[in-house]
Amino acid sequence: MCVYHLGGLVSLSPREVFLRLVHGVADGNSSELPDLYGEVTDVRHPMATPESEPLTSRRALREHFTVPPEMRESLPKRSVVDVVVHETADPEVIVAEFAYEFTLPDDSRSKVPCVFVMRVRDGQIIESRDYIDPIRTYTARGDLDRLLASLRKGAS
Repeated sequence: MCVYHLGGLVSLSPREVFLRLVHGVADGNSSELPDLYGEVTDVRHPMATPESEPLTSRRALREHFTVPPEMRESLPKRSVVDVVVHETADPEVIVAEFAYEFTLPDDSRSKVPCVFVMRVRDGQIIESRDYIDPIRTYTARGDLDRLLASLRKGAS
């Protein structure tokens, strides 16, 4: 993932890659998102319910971001809000706080707080820990029954 600048290639900064990722998710541009990642990567969702396996390749991320058309139509509209990006002593690593704000069918809004800790090298995500509130995510999507079913299944 590179952009041209004054005749040469310049990699996107970790902040720019993060912003492309979260805005791409919010806009539903799922086909473009895997290209933000390295061929080999380590993406984990520590708060996922049900638990999920690490995503260790661009191919796995392509599958992760693929949303069936019938499901895509039923997802509430969302936007990215409250973005704060913290740069660290390591120029490859950022900590990003933000929320996805869902607009529900009754025009009410629901925020899902998130924190991503990302390592971006040469303009591509090679490692990420994505902390996303699962209860608010399922509630915002209108899938609370699905969350409860997965919790019951995990408890048995």
